[in-house]
Amino acid sequence: MPVQLLGQDVAADLQAATLSYPADQTAAGECPPGFRRFHVTRRLKRRDFDGAARDLMGWLMHEKAGLRVQASDATVQTGTVVVMRLGPGPLSLRIPCRVVQVIDEPRRKGFAYGTLPGHPESGEELFVLDHDSDGTIRFTVTGFSKPASFLTRLGGPIGRAVQDWMTQRYLVALDRL
Repeated sequence: MPVQLLGQDVAADLQAATLSYPADQTAAGECPPGFRRFHVTRRLKRRDFDGAARDLMGWLMHEKAGLRVQASDATVQTGTVVVMRLGPGPLSLRIPCRVVQVIDEPRRKGFAYGTLPGHPESGEELFVLDHDSDGTIRFTVTGFSKPASFLTRLGGPIGRAVQDWMTQRYLVALDRL
């Protein structure tokens, strides 16, 4: 099922918004002071690299991980904005981001998105698929973050636990598609 597209007005507002952190640091392997860095890799069971890349770049991995996704583009491209939601209906957590980098190499695909105002965290996440010469596909999630709202600051370790839980869901989701 294709991703639900954002309305033009909402997309334009998000595209005009300033990122809520020092931009483009994950690609450089840097973590700004005061942010928590994380890096996890999983060897996928599936062997269809092109299919895994389509699932990642078409937002299906995020949906399979339990998020409701609305994006300005059906497939990820630099500048795409997305609003993901976690939780039930009107009580759901709103998670707005903008794609800041796309990786499109023959044996490496992925993207990074950064948080926008209204996201409970401030930071960036990078999702990368690597296709090794033996046919193995590795999926890596790298990022850095810190609480951006009063509630996430108040939640302290709970916010980190939710982020770690979602990262694990991302890693498993690509094998379930």
